[in-house]
Amino acid sequence: MADTPDSSSTDKVVRTEAEWKKILTPDQYYVLREKGTERPFTNKYDEHFEPGVYECAACSAVLFSSETKFNSGCGWPAFYAAKAGDRVTLTPDNSFGMKRTEVTCTRCGSHLGHIFNDAPQTPTGQRYCINSVSLKFVPKSELSDAEKKQAENAESESKPATDK
Repeated sequence: MADTPDSSSTDKVVRTEAEWKKILTPDQYYVLREKGTERPFTNKYDEHFEPGVYECAACSAVLFSSETKFNSGCGWPAFYAAKAGDRVTLTPDNSFGMKRTEVTCTRCGSHLGHIFNDAPQTPTGQRYCINSVSLKFVPKSELSDAEKKQAENAESESKPATDK
């Protein structure tokens, strides 16, 4: 949508709020730039499980893999791990009297959602609760060979270590 992803997807993307307003839809701007939240159970990727990757809707950085997506029943897309930990930034969020951890895109600083330690059914025990509007899905079949290789490498980086 915005920038063409490079090999690292970590080159910083900096825009003015006026520029973000021009390239994002009103719903995307509300969530990504104003830290809004879309309504649960009404979004595009909550029950979407096709193989592929999920990119930041603002800057196209690859953030999550369908390999780590699970049905948490929370009404938003849920993942138990991000692609290579440096793709997202975790920040304490005490807004609205709650103790949460905000998840933002490291590349462009856009708000994605929150992470919770309430998913014992996953390998990490974590639930990245992410707004659909902050994501863009790319089916595995549409990835170039280089992107498939990058996605496979990032998938292995995002999978938790297991006891042997």
